Amino acid sequence: MTPDDGNLLVVDDEPFLREAVATSLRFLGFEVSAAENGTDALRLARNRPFDLLILDVMLPDIDGFELVRRLRRDGNRVPVIFLTAKDTQDDKVTGLTIGGDDYMTKPFGLEELAARVRTVLRRTRPAPVEPVLSFADLTLDQDIYEVRRGRRLIELSPTEFRLLRYFMLNPGRVLTRTQLLDHVWDYDFGGSSTVVSTYVTYLRRKLASDGPDLIHTQRAVGYSLRLPRPGDEASPGEVSPASQASAAASQASAAASQPSAAQRQASASGQPSPDESQAGSDEP
Repeated sequence: MTPDDGNLLVVDDEPFLREAVATSLRFLGFEVSAAENGTDALRLARNRPFDLLILDVMLPDIDGFELVRRLRRDGNRVPVIFLTAKDTQDDKVTGLTIGGDDYMTKPFGLEELAARVRTVLRRTRPAPVEPVLSFADLTLDQDIYEVRRGRRLIELSPTEFRLLRYFMLNPGRVLTRTQLLDHVWDYDFGGSSTVVSTYVTYLRRKLASDGPDLIHTQRAVGYSLRLPRPGDEASPGEVSPASQASAAASQASAAASQPSAAQRQASASGQPSPDESQAGSDEP
């Protein structure tokens, strides 16, 4: 999709301005629909997918602000550039607060409007995502739902897969627990950071079984997918898989070096331990 490609809706009750804007944008390659009032604009926006609305604030029936409020209540997040003859700070704040992406005061130049249209579309269009994401020796194939570290296939639950995908779409970026809840769980279930910490721990354990940790904790902030750095430590309450393995080995070694209960009892009584007795019975 080129920068001058998209489906736009121009809404203004001034016929000359509406036609001038629509004609100039069509000349640049955009597909443009037009409406002269808020009622028609609301109907069109609800029935057709637009890439951008160019919306006059002062309309004769439903004003532009109220129109956008209704669309947002419907769940429609179409980008909006507001047009207005009122150059007041309050109006600009209102327009941007309710979900507007830009704000232009009349009169304006058509070239400037075209530049702002391109900017908003570039900013709001989702970036194309390749089916296979990669970071270090980690690959995630979105088409076949497969994750590998090196050559080894890693089995992940659906939630772990979505969590890793979001990390791999944002490598090196520190993601807050709130961001992870919003983008991975994708619904408001009243969850807390505990569920995020739990799944991050699951995912770290699976990924680090064949290499260094790639998911790191930024204390009091969140987590990031990055290569390890000298001096990296596990966050309080979280133990890295490598540390867990080391601790298990240390515990096993300590247990092996401790005398058994029978040995301690024999030592206290002055009698040879069962191991010593067995060793003596093997002598000629």
